[in-house]
This record gives sequence, C-alpha cells and structure tokens, in this order.
Amino acid sequence: MAATKFSSNFQSSDNVAQMKASSTLAAMQAAEAMRTAGVDVVDLGAGEPDFDTPQNIKDAAAEAMRAGKTKYTPTAGTRELQRAIIEMYARDFGANYERNEVMATSGGKQAIFNAVVSLINPGDEVLIPKPYWVTFPEIVTFARGRSVFIETEDNGFVLTAEMVNRAITPRTKLIILNSPSNPSGRVIPPSELRKIMEITAEHDLYAVSDECYLRFVYPPAEVFSAASFRSELRKRLCIAGSFSKTYAMTGWRVGYSLANADWTRAMLKVQGHSTSNATSISQAAAIEALNGPQDSVATMLAEYTRRREWLLNALNEISGLRCPQPEGAFYAFPDVRDCLKKGETSDDFVNQLLEKEQTVVTDGAAFGAEGFIRISYATSLDRLQEGVKRIRRVAERII
Repeated sequence: MAATKFSSNFQSSDNVAQMKASSTLAAMQAAEAMRTAGVDVVDLGAGEPDFDTPQNIKDAAAEAMRAGKTKYTPTAGTRELQRAIIEMYARDFGANYERNEVMATSGGKQAIFNAVVSLINPGDEVLIPKPYWVTFPEIVTFARGRSVFIETEDNGFVLTAEMVNRAITPRTKLIILNSPSNPSGRVIPPSELRKIMEITAEHDLYAVSDECYLRFVYPPAEVFSAASFRSELRKRLCIAGSFSKTYAMTGWRVGYSLANADWTRAMLKVQGHSTSNATSISQAAAIEALNGPQDSVATMLAEYTRRREWLLNALNEISGLRCPQPEGAFYAFPDVRDCLKKGETSDDFVNQLLEKEQTVVTDGAAFGAEGFIRISYATSLDRLQEGVKRIRRVAERII
C-alpha cells in the first residue's frame, strides 16, 4: 500500500513571516557543513571567542551540580547572581542598582528581546544606528514596531548625538545602542554617549545599551558602561549584558539586564512566559565569573590585540580593500566596494570567498552596510593568515 503524503499547509504568523533569518547563524552553519564534509575551511564568520571557558568557572558549575543546584530559580535569577552583578557595576562603574532592577536572562540576546517587546507598541519607531547587529531590527519587527535606521558611514560608523537628534520623530520611542559595535568594532566616546542619553531624556525616549563586548576595548579607548551616567538618565536606560564574550561562555546561555524597577517588572512577565529562568548551573558559573580571578579576560584581550594589529595591516595591504581601525570587540569591517565589478554586491564577494576559497565571512548588507564584510579575528593567528591569503586571491581575481 502506497504511503499517503500529507501537507501541513503551515503558514507562519505575520510577525514571524516578516522576520529575516539570522545571517550570522547562517555563516556558522555554512562553516560547519564544510568542516563535516572534510573541507579545509577558514571560518572568519564566528561571533564567539575561540578560547575555552576558564577552568574556575567550569569548576563552579560542576560544584553547583554536585550540591544539587539543578532546580528552577526565580525568574529574575538567584539572589547570589543578582548581588554579584550589582556589586560589579558599583565597583567598576559607580552605579547603584537595587535587586528589583536586575534580572538574569538566557543570554544577552534575551535581555534585548525582553526590553524591546515589553516596551514597543505597534507602530512605535525604534532608532537603530547602522551598521547594526542583525537581530536588532528583527526583534523590532516581532514587536510590530518600525525600525528607523541612522546612517553613520560618513562619520566612520561612529554615532553622534546630532545624528540621533535629526532622526527623532513624534513616533520615536526607543533607541538601541551598541558600543563596542558588532559588526564595526567602533566605540562611541563616553562624552558623546552622555549627550545621546541626554537627548533621549529631553524627548521622553528610552534606550537599550547592548554592552556584550564591554570588556574588549583597545587603548586609548577605555572600558565604559552607560550605567555610569547619573540616575536621572539611567531611569530611561536598559543595560543588556552578557557573559558570552568576556568569559568565553557562549554555550552557557546566560546574560542579564539592568533597568528601572517598572521596566524590569514588565520584562519579567515576558521571560516568565517564555524561558522562565536562566539555567541554575549557568548562573552558578556566572557568579564565579564575576567574583573570581579576571586573568583570563586580560589574556584574551592581549591576544585579540595582537591579532587585530596583524589583521588590520594585512587587510590594508590588499588592493581595493579599506579597513578602518576598530576600537573594540573582535571584528574588522573592511570596505570591499573597490573590489567589485559593476553590478556586483558584497554578497557576491562573500559567495566567491566561500565557493572558490572555502573561507567564511559575513556580508555587511546583513548589518545594513552593503559593500562591507565582517571578519572575525576570534580565531588563531595561523587561520587568520591563511584567510587573508584567500581573501587576497579573491580580491585580485575581481579587480
């Protein structure tokens, strides 16, 4: 008897149908498929450290499991983790937060999701500077808001208060900030960031500051958090933080948010009906990350500094490529427009790298910057050197 074929006739909701798939995850999947096939792939698309989670953090997680800390926790996280986050911000940034203003999340991405969907109504406008992390506009779409993009290329991809002021309309409700930036690595100077926050207060707006790469900045830039601003400005601010990059804990899925008590209460509703709580074991690991030795952070930053210096010099020696110097994160964001033939896009460049040279980078168009590519140097110097050789071959083939 022949098998009967069924069709689900599935149609996603309008909200989800309008969302785009994550290009950064697609790049990771492409690299993994090539590795599985035995291809010598150079993966410069990864947005995660190539370092292992420090041993003391793993030990803390193991001890938590042995102690039976494997149950649900409060939605906002354990008291111990909340206290560790509060103490870190007080110690490092002079910011005083209460427990009802702090919550643990399943990664920094959920902190941003919670903040946006708990605030935005249909039709509200959200200001997003270009280039942006690919998830920002998709969360706004899910919330049925409208993304309004701020062009920053003329200022080397550094946002200014004047740019923000020009973009505000009567429907603007929120701005999403990201410094150090993914994908550009640019850092907004603290004085300019303060002016931006003052403008949000003047116009009765809110701000989400994605500080995922908080600790990875290169001199003369300094580690800085928007939480450092006076309390009147912080009333309209949500800090979205993560342990993923700073402590090489991407797979642990633990982050946090800091916001006023009313906003936090709304975010707890969202999380209470989605993921409930960050995993108890990851929270125990996160406590040790904050309270334990910080040597691993300095070690990673030193190695990123070495790779960054080599990579920027090498990329700028390739005819047709121009790469400004990033002050933070672990990405280079070169302009490849002079490497393209008439009618070609940065996506064509990315695909040629993938197909002809088995090298993975991410198309800048996914970040709102056609003509650029994102290169991650969260990989070994040997792999970077091989990747640049392959990029050079493609660039010279196109010119």
